[in-house]
Amino acid sequence: MKSAFPAWVFDDSPIDDPLGYGDRAVRFLRALRHPASTAPKHAFQLYTPFERMTKRIYGPRNPDGTRVVKKAFVMLGRGNRKTSHAAAWSLLHLLGPEAVPAGQVIFAACDREQAGIGFREAANIVRMDRRLVAATKINDAFNSAKQILNRQTGATLKAISSDGRAQHGTTPNFILMDEIHQWPNRDLFEALDSGTTKVADPLTIICTTAGRGQDNLGFEQYDYAYKVATGEIDDPTVLPILFQLEPGDDWRDEANWEKANPGLPYGFPNIVGLRNKSKEAENSPPARYQFQQLNLNIWQAASRDPLFDMAVYDAGRDPHFDLAELESLPCWLGVDLSRSGDLTAIVGAWRHDDGRVSVHPWFFLPSDGLEDKAKVEQVPYPRWRDDGLLNVIDGPVIEPDAIADKIIDLCGTYDVREVVFDPSLAGPIMSKLMDHGINVLQVRQTPVNMHGPICDLERVVNGRRIRHGAHPILRNHFDSVVVKRAANAGELVTMHKGTRHSNHIDGAIASALAVSRAAANDDTRSIFDLSPEEFDRLHEEAEAA
Repeated sequence: MKSAFPAWVFDDSPIDDPLGYGDRAVRFLRALRHPASTAPKHAFQLYTPFERMTKRIYGPRNPDGTRVVKKAFVMLGRGNRKTSHAAAWSLLHLLGPEAVPAGQVIFAACDREQAGIGFREAANIVRMDRRLVAATKINDAFNSAKQILNRQTGATLKAISSDGRAQHGTTPNFILMDEIHQWPNRDLFEALDSGTTKVADPLTIICTTAGRGQDNLGFEQYDYAYKVATGEIDDPTVLPILFQLEPGDDWRDEANWEKANPGLPYGFPNIVGLRNKSKEAENSPPARYQFQQLNLNIWQAASRDPLFDMAVYDAGRDPHFDLAELESLPCWLGVDLSRSGDLTAIVGAWRHDDGRVSVHPWFFLPSDGLEDKAKVEQVPYPRWRDDGLLNVIDGPVIEPDAIADKIIDLCGTYDVREVVFDPSLAGPIMSKLMDHGINVLQVRQTPVNMHGPICDLERVVNGRRIRHGAHPILRNHFDSVVVKRAANAGELVTMHKGTRHSNHIDGAIASALAVSRAAANDDTRSIFDLSPEEFDRLHEEAEAA
């Protein structure tokens, strides 16, 4: 696939404008005034990238004169004056050459405060020009409906948010959807989008920064725009303008930052501020995810609040990973058992003399409904089975003996010191293992019990001590982990899975149990090494939270 980067914004290539409507739109925007402008007479500063974006949205036309572009998805890094340009595009449809009699211009956002920010930006632009003030009526009283009326044409610009059901009667000619990655559900989007079918030549511009997670409206719209940009989908009515770093780009390299921030050559956002954020991000995974998402427009696709730096995890791949070479090393097995129809995971953790920890998983699923499960979750379970990455057990459930036999086999191959279970589902298996003389450790998966293993796993992964063979299922489970840190409970850390059907964390849980026992740092103690008094204190803090 081709690059999704909008090179046409920068290469001075011709933009189709047969009727001159693109140039007309640019002239209108340049005639506006902005209170924060440093240009003479506060003229609206339409820098080259935004001028070309405007021409590309409004220039191309069908034979009947209607716009080719019906939806533009514009993704900009924070600080690139997104709100100012969104307000100007809205006024183009309220007071400019794109206005229609009695037209409805909608500025939509996730909540009232965000919608109010965009509305005030448009209202302040109007207030900078006495001619526009005379031509309009602005209603922006506190805690009331926000609206600008074009007195001559009857067109209105309204700021709306959240309650989609109240918008099903609208017939918008133009919609500006702001920060769609923050919208809580589809109600408002569906109400507005369905209303555009009632007008002759509607236009929707989605203006947003990148988001997190896949199970949301923002990612759905971004994913479609990305596929149009890369040529996977042919849809000339959608214009993707995706300013973002791409796979393979070094996020620490300032030369790449302009890809997500077209305003940088003109002084916005502030380069010193970006450098400070970048330096902080080098030493803090949470700060890194924030910087990559909001400033470099890298969609954090799997988890809303990730625990692991997946770039560091990926760097732990050893192309020469060989299980046979691990047979002489001490090994611990972590086991996360499943209920009906779900994944069971066994993960081995081998401790190296230099402090590194090698991990490798074995996954199990029942055969019944495997194809349907693959379709629902959009995960290639049959291919993983065929590639030997997934053990499929005949029947509707995974019988305990199948897991016990696999563990016994692993203990015969590797120097297994302990097998770590949650005893709630492991009774029959543990009995069979103990009959074979295998050491079994019981760890109930409560927040207090799992706090230590999770922290141990986080330190091993983010501390660049993890080593693995790039098992795709295990990576998917690590990438699906969402973390919660309870500050009121001694910063108690818990792992949860994301909201998509494909989000599973069984492999990550089993890894935490195994790695915690394998980790060999004197200053990195697991929950198992706490004194009874320390354990009771942590438990009491968790209960209080």
